Amino acid sequence: MKKRLAAVGAAALYLCSCSGAPTAPAPVPSENVAPTPRSFGASEARLVGAGDIATCGSPGSELTALLLDAMNGTVFTTGDNVYPNGSFEQFRDCYDPSWGRHRDRTRPTAGNHDYEMPNAAAYYNYFGSNAGPAGRGYYSYSAGEWHVVTLNSEIDVRAGSPQEQWLRMDLLSNPTSCTAVIWHRPRYSSGPNGDNKDMQDIWRTIQEFNADIVLAGHDHLYERFAPQDVNGRVDFDRGIRQFVIGTGGRTVSAMRAARANSEIIGGDLGVLSLTLLPNSYRWEFVPVVGATFRDSGTGLCH
Repeated sequence: MKKRLAAVGAAALYLCSCSGAPTAPAPVPSENVAPTPRSFGASEARLVGAGDIATCGSPGSELTALLLDAMNGTVFTTGDNVYPNGSFEQFRDCYDPSWGRHRDRTRPTAGNHDYEMPNAAAYYNYFGSNAGPAGRGYYSYSAGEWHVVTLNSEIDVRAGSPQEQWLRMDLLSNPTSCTAVIWHRPRYSSGPNGDNKDMQDIWRTIQEFNADIVLAGHDHLYERFAPQDVNGRVDFDRGIRQFVIGTGGRTVSAMRAARANSEIIGGDLGVLSLTLLPNSYRWEFVPVVGATFRDSGTGLCH
């Protein structure tokens, strides 16, 4: 049986659906210092990133890009890479000067604002082969001993759709102990956009194949959920832990009432750093300079 996952967090907003009173948040360091880059062994890897990123005239994406400057590993995005409508000019003028510094090591995800342009043409043009096969928006890759799948929540995700059928074949062809899945619209969220029930079939599929982590964006906040099954029930044996990381640079959204099984919610810009080990993972939310919210913990793969 998988052990209960350990987590600690510190935030101005701290919510926990655990039984009993939540433990007190850990003290927040007096200074916000970006992590020092370090080398990783052959059997471990790092994913770093966020979503809902760049707007011309706003300093947010530069502040989060400064964090990436001090972190090695693969950069992921959780969609809505540039605002307001994902145009060629906005990728050039708003995204490229900040997160664009890391384009060569970025594996992106498409969001609804990227699809404001017909067929997300500027998104696919900007990221090229790093976004997977042209115009499709779903692909997979390896990170250490982990399998990482990026999906496209802006197209058909129903059971039996081309994307869901591809997902099944991809997971069958890549049997690993640990799997992370990334898309834009979260299945569960306490933010203003709320839950996205159309991702239910995808959640069922990835649970069937024992996926461990989902990374999403769309709501402009940070939220971590307890591992949940396809029916939204806490399941520490086969449930999937979801992170919402819509904190890449766009202004942060106000939350609604905390969703069931939400463990922590934060309202600062920043990036999530995931250290991927052969049978486990560590997470750390790193805020931009001057912000105070932090969250960190560890988990075991199925």
